[in-house]
Amino acid sequence: MNIKNKAELVRYCLDNQIEILNFHYCGWDGRLKTLNFVIRDEEHLLNILEAGERVDGSSLFPFVEAGKSDLYVIPRYCTAFRDPVASVPTVGVLCSFFNRDGQPFQGSPEYVLRRAHSVFRSKTGLDMQTMGELEYYIISEDDGLYPVADQRGYHESAPFNKFADFRVEAVRMITQVGGMVKYAHSEVGNFRLHGNIYEQNEIEFLPVDIEDAADQLVLAKWIMRRLAYKHGLTITFAPKITAGKAGSGMHVHCKFTRDGKSVMIKDGDITDTVRRAIAGYMDAGTSLTAFGNPHPLAFMRLVPNQEAPTSLCWSHSNRSALVRVPLGWTGKVDMASICNPGEEPVDKDFSDKATFEWRASDGTANVYLLMAALCAAARHGFEMPDALELARRTYVGLGVDIHAAGNTALRASLEQLPASCDQAADELEKDRSIYTAEGVFQDAMLDYLIKTLRSFTHEDCDIKENLHIA
Repeated sequence: MNIKNKAELVRYCLDNQIEILNFHYCGWDGRLKTLNFVIRDEEHLLNILEAGERVDGSSLFPFVEAGKSDLYVIPRYCTAFRDPVASVPTVGVLCSFFNRDGQPFQGSPEYVLRRAHSVFRSKTGLDMQTMGELEYYIISEDDGLYPVADQRGYHESAPFNKFADFRVEAVRMITQVGGMVKYAHSEVGNFRLHGNIYEQNEIEFLPVDIEDAADQLVLAKWIMRRLAYKHGLTITFAPKITAGKAGSGMHVHCKFTRDGKSVMIKDGDITDTVRRAIAGYMDAGTSLTAFGNPHPLAFMRLVPNQEAPTSLCWSHSNRSALVRVPLGWTGKVDMASICNPGEEPVDKDFSDKATFEWRASDGTANVYLLMAALCAAARHGFEMPDALELARRTYVGLGVDIHAAGNTALRASLEQLPASCDQAADELEKDRSIYTAEGVFQDAMLDYLIKTLRSFTHEDCDIKENLHIA
């Protein structure tokens, strides 16, 4: 829709005979909520858009007292989108929370992210962009046709990849609601069990401002769940759905710009700017799991000797590291002209594609809180006097498999990620000041998160009962 302001939104709704306007917003659980309005006329539509509406904050945020729970939800006009799944003409718009005094509600995860990025900008002079990778499983009845070897589903095509059509339909709809999709493909995980097929796929996005990156991930999961329900399929973003099979992460790629220009690469390698931010992730890595892995199932994925990271280290192109610097088009070779004889070489710099990747987080995370925590940890890296030295100490060479049997001494020299929600809570308590600095996170929010992490029981580790937690 590409709506820029209120007037354009009103005109779109009237010109396209939109019947339903939906307000959408996320509470503490990170899932998209919906408030429906039937549009009667232009005056009614303007009233909705200008005044917003009241909601019960205590039902959305467990740390809000019931005695003073009213909050306003106010639409952000530029986020409006035509709902591609709705059965009647419908427009959705994302909202922000405000308190009774008309001020932004500081306990809203969306506000926390905006505050985190504002502080980051003021301290570093940089903008932070991110993009997420959504890994998920589709579960359906097994027809027995065109089987794929167990855990060998990476980039398979149909008909070996059974749900390619679902994936393509999903990315089309995600794009229609504003998601900047980079690509989509089948992933490693696939297996058969009790007459069902379990197939892993992934959708990856393009780097955008960190606030927009969070919005598009939340919208994408919402669209995909609705689409799966419509087709009678089960979809899950849970980090682990059975032992011994590939888990699903939600990796986050990070990028920094100044005045719209990437500051990631210089002379063919990452800059000290990137190394400082990575050092922040190394220093805060254990507590970042409190935001990125806030459920016991997450720690069934983060186990040694598998591809998911467990050691605090970073590397180039190394998927066993906690932070990976992927291939970044830093060479000067025109590969396309080599691949296509007769084409004239093109002198073009693609190094602005470069990112670095946080690999621990998964779909149980509240995306806004995770992005805010990553932003705060990156800022922390810029403020650390020994950041470059820490980056040097925690670097693991290209091609080194941290989990390999011969690297016991290397693993022993590196700090390890927490192995449980309890341990993640302890690490968050220890690192609290990283996140509360400059008023980014409120103590009440962290207190509640710590309490929640320590409250899980044995039943919360039941994979079958928790397929839809994420």
